[in-house]
Amino acid sequence: MTNASLFAGANGATRFLPLAVMILTPLFFSSNLIFGRSTIPEVAPFTLAFLRWTAASLALAPFVWMARDRVRAYLREATAHWLLLGFLGMWICGAGVYYALSFTTATNGTLIYTTSPLMIILLERLFFGRATGWRELAGIAIGFFGVAIIVLRGDLKALADLDLNYGDLVFISAAFSWALYSVLLKGRRTAGLPVAALFGTITLAGALLLAPFALWEWLSGARMPETLSAWGGIAGIVVFSSLLAFGGFQYGVARLGASTTGIFMYLLPVYGVGLAVLVLGEPFHTHHAVGILTVLGGLVLATAPVGRKRKPGA
Repeated sequence: MTNASLFAGANGATRFLPLAVMILTPLFFSSNLIFGRSTIPEVAPFTLAFLRWTAASLALAPFVWMARDRVRAYLREATAHWLLLGFLGMWICGAGVYYALSFTTATNGTLIYTTSPLMIILLERLFFGRATGWRELAGIAIGFFGVAIIVLRGDLKALADLDLNYGDLVFISAAFSWALYSVLLKGRRTAGLPVAALFGTITLAGALLLAPFALWEWLSGARMPETLSAWGGIAGIVVFSSLLAFGGFQYGVARLGASTTGIFMYLLPVYGVGLAVLVLGEPFHTHHAVGILTVLGGLVLATAPVGRKRKPGA
């Protein structure tokens, strides 16, 4: 698909809205790491994720109710799929991310997360036999090399000494989980569900899976939200990082497909690093600059559309 074909043709007008939504969606996603980094000192990770997805599921309950017959059929026929999406998208990419932010910066997390489109390509090849050429394979290798630069802080000696940031490694797992979530989200099992109803159903799975761990944190005396700033951070995560971000992404996947939607994750480092530096005051080092250029170079090489050759006489 060429860049022009995204807008051109009879369905060009209908494509404008999902494309506009996807331009803003990475900004909403990036806000999660900013809110999370500022809130995690006051709220334990599983509790923060549980409150996030419980509030989101309640907000989306009316949409689930309006599509209750189709939701009931989905839950009955694809229970394991429903729970897996909740685990990948809300458990790992929720509590796991907040836990990782206790060890690393929002800047590192954002840059590592940016590799998820590369992982989507690999997973689509494994699950759906997606053809993968040399350009994509080279781009994937370059992108992952960029992540290595970020994780190693530009110092190969860190690998020899096993001096790796634990939070960065968790973010790598979260990026893979997000890629798998994105691939599994689109298919015949979810095709009959409206976007808001599907998202509400998955948030419920996430809340249910997180509940035992949040209860354990509460019983063990872990950090609970008590201050206005803590509740404000939770509210920001629910509205911007959850309802708008996930809703926008699922809308994009449903209308544009996982691979095309993944291209818009190019904007994650722009939004995320910018917010981390401006809002959180995080430092921006040389290895971040080298890493971001390498990762984005790999992404562009692997996923940027290539124009089709013109047929003779066309």
